[in-house]
Amino acid sequence: MTDLDSPTLTHVDERGRARMVDVSPKSSTARTAVAAGRVILGSEAFQLVKENRIQKGDVLTVAQIAGVLGAKQTSQLIPLCHDVLLQNVDIDFELNEDDTSVEIRAITKTQGLTGVEMEALTAVSVAALTIYDMCKSVSKDLAVTDVRLLAKSGGQSGDYRRGD
Repeated sequence: MTDLDSPTLTHVDERGRARMVDVSPKSSTARTAVAAGRVILGSEAFQLVKENRIQKGDVLTVAQIAGVLGAKQTSQLIPLCHDVLLQNVDIDFELNEDDTSVEIRAITKTQGLTGVEMEALTAVSVAALTIYDMCKSVSKDLAVTDVRLLAKSGGQSGDYRRGD
């Protein structure tokens, strides 16, 4: 049985030890992933972000750059992740006045042997932590929540879309 046929955990060898998955038998395909997350700011921090008046600078621009850099560093942050040559990382933010939050959405793309889900999730996580860091002097009630994969395409396992 090859890695591609195995219904078991792919990052564990036959002796139960952690290992990197051998992707060499896979075909190179176009792969994309979409991830999202949210930072709940509270009313004061939300208003300052909205008006671009946080003392540390332009929160959303800095978070966008941090998210892209995070995606590019995923294999150095997450053990056993493959180094993926990203062709694109796109990060968007939506300010939600109803719950004083910033919704983060990241799209990652590559042409390769393995997917880019971890890169999209890392982009969202690093962008969220950057927003948190830049706003923490205004409020201690910040929360990073709902980091999740929304969709992926390409590869042997096929396409996925989150149902909620």
